[in-house]
Amino acid sequence: MIINELDTKYSQSPGNIVSDMDGEKVMLSVSNGKYYNLGELGGEIWELMKEPVTIQELVATLQSQYNVDQADCQAHVTDFLRQLLEQGIVSIHS
Repeated sequence: MIINELDTKYSQSPGNIVSDMDGEKVMLSVSNGKYYNLGELGGEIWELMKEPVTIQELVATLQSQYNVDQADCQAHVTDFLRQLLEQGIVSIHS
């Protein structure tokens, strides 16, 4: 799945149970019965997607919290979203 449009909004899909374990988010997808370790940063991205948000908004928020290059941050966010989309645990709002 290719994610190119920076103005596309993404949000959490319903039906996931998320818990905090030692600062990292772990999730159970009720729809596919799989567990996921989102990690610390992935957990932050997940929390930011409670409401539909663009990649640009995610990157801007993360850059305000971490000393990270915009291109690197965007690449990591895009890759993370791609993985979540492939698992069906994120929704797209065009």
